[in-house]
Amino acid sequence: MTRNGQKQKIIVASDHGGFELKTTLIETLKNLGMEVEDLGTNNTESVDYPDFAKALATRVASGEFERGLLCCGTGIGISIAANKVAGIRAAVVSDVFSAKMSRAHNNANILCLGERVLDTEKAREILKIWLETNFEGGRHENRVRKIHEIESS
Repeated sequence: MTRNGQKQKIIVASDHGGFELKTTLIETLKNLGMEVEDLGTNNTESVDYPDFAKALATRVASGEFERGLLCCGTGIGISIAANKVAGIRAAVVSDVFSAKMSRAHNNANILCLGERVLDTEKAREILKIWLETNFEGGRHENRVRKIHEIESS
């Protein structure tokens, strides 16, 4: 995937529970022509998902990466941790419609997927739709702004 003739970049990370899914999806991202930076983990040995969520979310919030992908067993824990970083809108998604809406209406900048709740093909489909969908803006812009206001209060 390219934008303005440049390869799009995405940052990815997982805990042990999402390692296999992350590894598979990295190949999918590369096949889509994306440049991928992997923050780990690099195996299935137990690690703490908040460490990986914070590392990735910080880099997305800084603007270094426009979007990120996080995987854990369910997607829930890693999304909760990522959403603690100001400027992050991490969405746990398990269906195509929610993937599309998380981008179109919520301008989600991190996609969170669960290895233990999604089969590989469904995860690939969700990821592809999420990457292809743009934020609609309009009435949704005001809602995202209100989320930022909550975050800064």
